[in-house]
Amino acid sequence: MRDLFGFAQQLEFAIFIYFTFKLLNIQPRAKWFFNLSFILFNIAFMLLEGPILITAQQGFDNYFPAEGWYYLSPLGLPQSLYVVSPLWFFGWMLIDIATYMQTTWIVYHYYKNPSKEKLPIFLVFVLVDVLLYAIGYSGETVANVWDILAFYNIVGINVIANQIAFGILWHAVVYMAWLPAVGAMYLLIPMIAHKPLYSDKMGRVAAVLYLVFSNNVPIHHLYMVDLPLGIKVLTEILTYGVVLPSLMTFFNLLATAKGANLEWNILSAFTILSFGGSIFSGVTGIANATISFDAVIHETMWVVGHFHGFILLSIVPAGFAVLYLMIPMMTGRNWYSTKLMWAHFYGYTIGALMVVLGFDELGLTGLIRRAEIYPLSSTFIPGEITATLGAIIADTATVLWLINLVLTLVKGEKVVVPTLSDSFNLVAVQTASSPFISRKVYK
Repeated sequence: MRDLFGFAQQLEFAIFIYFTFKLLNIQPRAKWFFNLSFILFNIAFMLLEGPILITAQQGFDNYFPAEGWYYLSPLGLPQSLYVVSPLWFFGWMLIDIATYMQTTWIVYHYYKNPSKEKLPIFLVFVLVDVLLYAIGYSGETVANVWDILAFYNIVGINVIANQIAFGILWHAVVYMAWLPAVGAMYLLIPMIAHKPLYSDKMGRVAAVLYLVFSNNVPIHHLYMVDLPLGIKVLTEILTYGVVLPSLMTFFNLLATAKGANLEWNILSAFTILSFGGSIFSGVTGIANATISFDAVIHETMWVVGHFHGFILLSIVPAGFAVLYLMIPMMTGRNWYSTKLMWAHFYGYTIGALMVVLGFDELGLTGLIRRAEIYPLSSTFIPGEITATLGAIIADTATVLWLINLVLTLVKGEKVVVPTLSDSFNLVAVQTASSPFISRKVYK
């Protein structure tokens, strides 16, 4: 909860806000409204964390197993100790309210934008993603209000219908997190290639198609539930529909880079990793969306490998590329250590690949996701060791990035970088070679 919503969502909104005002050259209005939403959002996690008990219980087993992304509402069974405090749902309610306040605030500034020019393609994806947040949270908000009313015996609850409503957020959250990475690639690849985007129109159409297709397929996580077959087949087809804007995007970006002299620097390295990681993880998602294959890997670690592939190999690398670009602009200081930058990239890449491949292997062996206890048989040990070592390597590399960031803020050389192009050139020149790749230019 902290990682996905408390950290990732807030970081994304920070990037959205920074680039919105930077690229549109406008000043924020009604800052009190956003500040209030920020306070409510972070109070929510005090209620989510637990264990906070407001009803009398004899004994207390465990707080956390009841609040996972389960098939049943995590209220638990009557008299069961495996339940959450009602405050957990009120925490969710604050997240819902704060998210809608923030999306409204950002969309308001686009609506009030005095410029008549088309939005830059990166801001198109920002706007689409903000709208996706608003739509994606709708089902979860309904499910959460339903949970609260059911807890106080005001209404009954149908757990499958409740889960389907909550599931609207399930799949939307993948694209909430990933579309900024796509927007980052649209921003960075033309800079890296020193060429305009191959097709601006194709990029804008792809953004709209992502908005259309990425909210309506939550049932592909419920294929094994006793639902009408026609609904499952329709969901399968709609899920494949998400592939269309992805094909348009990757063709567009690849056509942009084709024939260009690409410099190997920290920005191109993380951008290329994000590009390749998106394709790899997307393919595993197509497999997951297929009813017949889902019968094999349903609720196994394969699903965890799929979304960790998107997170670790696409979303996070794009985020690092953007942060490497943003920090000199935001702080007026150049990155402190080039060696730490490259150690971060290679360590993170190797570690993240090991985590994802380890999870995929565990899924194919049949290990159920969310399992707290399982046999330490020869079937599971290799995947567990691979993923664990990979996590240690990737985390260590990320700590090196954090150390470099702190040193940059304290000791980094002072620079003046008023534009994105200035910041890009500064970071690209600083990291124009790496310890493991001697060629600075390749085609």
